[in-house]
Amino acid sequence: MSTSNELFSAKAATGIEGLDDILAGGLSRGHVFLLEGEPGTGKTTVALHFLLAGARAGERSLYITLSETERELRQGARSHGWELDKNIHIFELTPPESLLNAEHQQSLLYSSDLELGEATKQIFEVVERVKPTRVVLDSLSEIRLLAQSSLRYRRQILAIKHYFVRYDATVLLLDDLTTESLDKTVHSVAHGVIRLEELTPNYGAERRRIRVVKYRGQKYRGGYHDFTIMGDGVHVFPRLVAAEHRGGYVRQQLTSSIKEMDALLGGGIETGSSTLILGPAGTGKSLISMIFAAAAVARGEKAALFIFDEELGLLFERMKNMGIDLQALQDTGNLMIEQVDAAELSPGEFSHRVRRCVDEGNIKTVVIDSINGYQAAMPEENALVLHMHELLLYLNRRGAATFMTVAQHGLVGDMQAPVDITYLADTVILLRYFEALGKVRRAISIIKKRTGSHESTIREYRIGSRGMTIGEPLDAFQGVLRGVPTYLGASQPLLQDDIR
Repeated sequence: MSTSNELFSAKAATGIEGLDDILAGGLSRGHVFLLEGEPGTGKTTVALHFLLAGARAGERSLYITLSETERELRQGARSHGWELDKNIHIFELTPPESLLNAEHQQSLLYSSDLELGEATKQIFEVVERVKPTRVVLDSLSEIRLLAQSSLRYRRQILAIKHYFVRYDATVLLLDDLTTESLDKTVHSVAHGVIRLEELTPNYGAERRRIRVVKYRGQKYRGGYHDFTIMGDGVHVFPRLVAAEHRGGYVRQQLTSSIKEMDALLGGGIETGSSTLILGPAGTGKSLISMIFAAAAVARGEKAALFIFDEELGLLFERMKNMGIDLQALQDTGNLMIEQVDAAELSPGEFSHRVRRCVDEGNIKTVVIDSINGYQAAMPEENALVLHMHELLLYLNRRGAATFMTVAQHGLVGDMQAPVDITYLADTVILLRYFEALGKVRRAISIIKKRTGSHESTIREYRIGSRGMTIGEPLDAFQGVLRGVPTYLGASQPLLQDDIR
């Protein structure tokens, strides 16, 4: 069947938005593509997406199966809520009865010769009858077994390729890599190669990723991209490339509603910048980020919280005891709060969620609490830094103010963070415990701010029912950041206990 020049030059969409983005629109029409991956990686589901997209466009599609039955295919489609309509033809390729009957099997000729020839003949006959524009052949492992030798297998693949080219059909060959996984025969013949992989971490759900190995004459988004298989099908999350997203915005200064905090920050935090809040457990890192989010909602802006470490009910109650009613702010519609399960979410999917939230919700303040939880989603530290670099750069270019928290190991003295991203952040707020006059106290300082000047002082702060109270600079102490300061002055005003 021949198609119009316009149809031939267009791309055949896969029906998966993220995958079409990676492929720059889809699969080039009239060519043969290879979709490979071990059993369970989602090849059949991707193939059904491809055929359903064609059916929605009014195209005739054909699924040739050598491994699954038609009943199994339809059951798999129904599990995702799909019904394969009349535009999608399923051809279940089965060996002839003579080959199944031992009495009729040839003894002088290899049965594989007859089987391969009969299989090819049946494939060509059904294509002649249906005349499809989209074809899925599942799977090549069966044909490889029938061919028995690499030479016969290559000749068979070439014959199938040239046959489909005559019909201008876009063909997706599935390979489950169960036989001769190092055989690259189809790689050299196919117009493009897409590989699906499944990784099993020591703890948590399996992680799936996709990579375009080859695509002739077409620029595509290279590298690995995370994807998931959900109830409604496959979702692909293209790797975020911040350089592709540029947008203008007016840089403004955001205040925290706490006079002393804004004084430390030289007036506040600028839009289009990232802030890292660094300190040991219990110093109030989450509280500071929530203060800025609440201030954004109070200004009539939208904010988003991505919470990795804390159960939302406990967070709501804890913040309410300190004067920030997150539930009330959420009810206004201007505060979006999402609980993130690091064991179930890949970094690519998380970046996609943040990006979609900022783009669709016009959100200008983003809180990620904490990077420790984000790291748990991807233990490879180098990759984590690269992910964070792209995500922060993207958010900066969208004009959003991003707040991240990192919990350091230890309580006083020399402390280490599980991952060093201080060089990525535009502003770094450092929180510390210190001992003075027989009590454990907290100190706050700004150690870096790219977007303007800031105080170089160290101030004490206290957390109570009225939220955060920040005192005057600790001029009479030295060594506060080490945790055991030396008292130098005659008198130093320290904050009193909070009175409820």
